[in-house]
Amino acid sequence: MKRQLNEKITYLYGRLSREDENMGDSESIENQRKILIEYAENNGFTPYEFIYDDGISGADWDRPGFDKILEDVEAGRVRAIITKDRSRLGRDRLKLGFLTEILFPQHDVRYIAIHDNTDSEREDDIAPLIDLFNEWYVRNTSKKIRAVFQAKGKDGERLAVIPPYGYRKAEDDPKQLEIDEESAAVVRRIFRLSVDGQGPAQIARLLNSEHILNPNAYKYEHEIIKKARPCRDPYFWNTTTVHKILDAPEYIGMTVNFKTFTKSYKDKKQRLTPPEKQMVFEGTHPPIIDAETWEIVRRMREHKRRTPRYGNTGLFTGSAYCSDCGAKQY
Repeated sequence: MKRQLNEKITYLYGRLSREDENMGDSESIENQRKILIEYAENNGFTPYEFIYDDGISGADWDRPGFDKILEDVEAGRVRAIITKDRSRLGRDRLKLGFLTEILFPQHDVRYIAIHDNTDSEREDDIAPLIDLFNEWYVRNTSKKIRAVFQAKGKDGERLAVIPPYGYRKAEDDPKQLEIDEESAAVVRRIFRLSVDGQGPAQIARLLNSEHILNPNAYKYEHEIIKKARPCRDPYFWNTTTVHKILDAPEYIGMTVNFKTFTKSYKDKKQRLTPPEKQMVFEGTHPPIIDAETWEIVRRMREHKRRTPRYGNTGLFTGSAYCSDCGAKQY
């Protein structure tokens, strides 16, 4: 809907998460749109604009649509924000409290949740209680999902969505891995080069010089994962990538579950799980590397030496230790 210059706008905001999709058409984006437009036109909230975020949880605040609304709020271009109910705005009571009690009032933005019958222009003691119940919903959903995730992981089912470089998902059973021969040949070569004494940096430089697609670019080009993003430099291999390949037990047919964890559903930061708390299952898929080659590389990487930029490697490099911190001297 068009508006005049410097005229404030009303935003009609919709949101749908994957959990909400199971509740049917009542929570659909189209249904929210109809309810919001009808309310706006019947109550004089013009001009208005409908913005929505699809497939995003109420506990997740990384939302392109809502970010656009907040940008206009802080610029003083918003008159009101209307949602079908308060859970559409979000399911985090602390964040909702900041928005509805601090940010919106600071910028003279009116907030209305139609089905909850809450309006920031009138005093409402029940709104915080509604937000609390909405947060309980997403917390309980998170617990259920985590319980299913834990059960699958403990049974040996592979939890990682993206297959390791060198593998692809089996066509008849996406939960199983099968060898992708083209990329597996590169993995085998990396291990052979390591056995021959070349370090990860040397291997990366060699792969760069030969213009071999790096793992992310390969998965994108061969559609091994549907949502892979194109790489800026598809032929660039860094040392870290080679390190990860040489250290991945998946290449000898193992599945390692629970490599990372998050502290809560509100904290999305991935943290490394201590090795003793990870679960390892052997023989879950065909190996690319034989056990003998794997052991040779392990021993070499445990006692790796750094080659100096000039001259030969010193006799005691990697064998002498610092008397203060105990680190190896090179």
